[in-house]
Amino acid sequence: MNARLHSAADQAAHRLSTSPRMLLATDLDGTFLAGDARKRERLYRMIREDASMRLAWVTGRGLEAVLPLLADPALPRPDYLICDVGATVVDGATMQPVQPLQSAIESRWPGERAVAQAMAKFEGLVRQDVPQQRRCSYYCEPDRLAAIRQDINAAADALGCQVLYSADRYLDILPSATDKGETLARLVEHVGVPRRQVLVAGDTLNDLAMFTSGFAGVCVGSSEQSLLQATEALDHVLHADDAGCGGILQAIEHFSATSRGKPSKARVHAELSGKSELVMVYHRLPYEEALVDGVRTRRPPSSPNGIIPSLLSFFADGHPGSWVAWSVAERKGVPFEVHCDVDAERFPNLIAARVPLSKSEVDTFYKRFSKEAFWPVINTFWERARFSEADWGLFCDVNRRFAETAAAEAAPGATVWMHDYNLWMAPSHLRRLRPDLRIAFFHHTHFPSPDIFNIIPWRREILGSLLACDYIGFHIPRQSENFVDAVRSAMPAEVLGKVSCAPRFLTYGCALGLDTMTTELVAGDRRVRLGAHPIGTDVGRIRETVGRDDVQEAIGRIRQEIGDRKLVLSIERLDYSKGTLEKLQAFESLLERYPGMRGEVTLVMVCVPAAKEMTVYRSLQTQIEQAVGRINGQHARLDWTPVRFFARPLPFEEVVAHYGAADVMWITPLRDGLNLVAKEFVAAQGAVGSSGVLVLSEFAGAAVELKGALLTNPHDPADMVAKLLQALVMTDAERDDRQRHLLETVVHHDLSRWGREFLAAVRLADDGTQARTH
Repeated sequence: MNARLHSAADQAAHRLSTSPRMLLATDLDGTFLAGDARKRERLYRMIREDASMRLAWVTGRGLEAVLPLLADPALPRPDYLICDVGATVVDGATMQPVQPLQSAIESRWPGERAVAQAMAKFEGLVRQDVPQQRRCSYYCEPDRLAAIRQDINAAADALGCQVLYSADRYLDILPSATDKGETLARLVEHVGVPRRQVLVAGDTLNDLAMFTSGFAGVCVGSSEQSLLQATEALDHVLHADDAGCGGILQAIEHFSATSRGKPSKARVHAELSGKSELVMVYHRLPYEEALVDGVRTRRPPSSPNGIIPSLLSFFADGHPGSWVAWSVAERKGVPFEVHCDVDAERFPNLIAARVPLSKSEVDTFYKRFSKEAFWPVINTFWERARFSEADWGLFCDVNRRFAETAAAEAAPGATVWMHDYNLWMAPSHLRRLRPDLRIAFFHHTHFPSPDIFNIIPWRREILGSLLACDYIGFHIPRQSENFVDAVRSAMPAEVLGKVSCAPRFLTYGCALGLDTMTTELVAGDRRVRLGAHPIGTDVGRIRETVGRDDVQEAIGRIRQEIGDRKLVLSIERLDYSKGTLEKLQAFESLLERYPGMRGEVTLVMVCVPAAKEMTVYRSLQTQIEQAVGRINGQHARLDWTPVRFFARPLPFEEVVAHYGAADVMWITPLRDGLNLVAKEFVAAQGAVGSSGVLVLSEFAGAAVELKGALLTNPHDPADMVAKLLQALVMTDAERDDRQRHLLETVVHHDLSRWGREFLAAVRLADDGTQARTH
């Protein structure tokens, strides 16, 4: 048994070690998944908090059709599942059959083929194509069914089966002595719960067998009239006024089924409400914190060309809001300040709401688990992934704390904008706490195809959480479609809208091209809208930086150091997904295959190292340094070093100076969500009036948008060499043409337009309160 099953089994054992005071056996559609949102949350919270309360889902759905609900973190996990109208009974923790109950049902079942063959002779009887086991479901027009009903019963009886009818047009062929009530009664006896402590709930005639088995029960509000009529004379059945979970709560109070009496009081939305109309939720603060002589100080981010400045720009000009991020808590007993200013001068109305984490929690949540479990899968290096059930538990706990902080910051009806895979599980918690909010999520990294994503042990929980959003944005259509395919591989889903990817995006012109993309999806009765929004760069800031005297001097100094040689520039983080080692090998091949290039080209490589706690990158760093040493050792001359290598972050002004001085920007990730460096280079070249060539991996998201880049396949060493050589010998006219097309795209789709278009798309998304109910 794997670690995950061990964990589920341990949790079940802990619950079962507490004497049950109540077993709630409830139908799903129209009952446990229905009713007022606040009352649903009250019931769900009571089930989670009361260890003596057992939960059984009793449904006509097949087990396979119930699995998507188990992926919904907003729903309490059932202790038992009775599916297929009573023909399937499994343990909710291990998902294994409850024995000997399941074997007894199986022994009475003649087999699907025998039943299908017997029913084939009845004209007008149509087999339903729904997931099912140990039963066969059919549909028949009411008039036709009335005429052949007795013959169907006789045929089923000859097989040792029974027939259950509903709505005068649906019928299930089941093993004898099998229905919701029979199976529930045997389960109750098997687990040792006194019958008087069982409460059943339903809303259709399909649930009648549970009520006629003698259990206390409730027909929730808006139940089928036929069920109400059939149970009207039963003293142990309550006809509730409230629909769904509200009716169940009414019944719990009516029957006093638990010694706790009334359900626990759920927090009211107003108690959690803050004042911010826009809440940015990112795993990192918009500044860096450091201890100097025992005093915590703040300083600007050391990598100001990253995503943080992009997000900060939405709070410029005094726009109010909150920024939710983690901060390392001090020692126990030292007060932790949750709220503080970000930058009173530049962002006077932006407040940081800090989530206190210990250093060990940060190391596990971000530096270890996120990078060792999710990052490899996201970037399709699945063989590198390492999963830990304990780390997953901490990941979920941290995400819950992020959601609670965001809930406390957001004004009623506000927009909460969450970012990236580190917060995959936060939307479901936030939706449960604040169903009034508009929740948006932007996925900054690549999203893999389902055959890769489904390697993650908790894939259903992650998808269920993301589907709690109103709007999800990705950089490019391919990533959005991969998400849609992952959802459809995990649960029934319907695509409601599609748009053409052209003319903005390449369709068949690169590895990540696509002709159409989904814009709206319904899964499990949740509606979520999707969009492709490649993030832009702050063109104005780059122009301003280029115009500074010190930057102009730096550009001249770099050009003077390189001389008449071509400068090929590479800037990236240390990561196996960036293709740094493959790039060095291609550059080495260029010098070996084309001796005329020796002394004519210099590769300047800036490789920002990972945090020291990320040990997974140490081996890669050693390999890169060895490759640099080998190339320089073999080809260097007294007046020429082939590779100038910097294993440290450079200040933004120095980065921009290198952009302006470069002849070729060489960006070759094996996989990348977008790659902002490519856009920054184009903007800087435009600011200095140059036409440097952008050589870009077609596996970077930006390749789909940046028409004019010279695309290369980083998995093909020969193509890497050929495209670099093409860039080095390209005519001035072609360089100018390509730069003109690139600059037009980068300037038009800049950072401010990205933010405006994304938030406009979020506002257009339906509030979805009704759509989010199951």
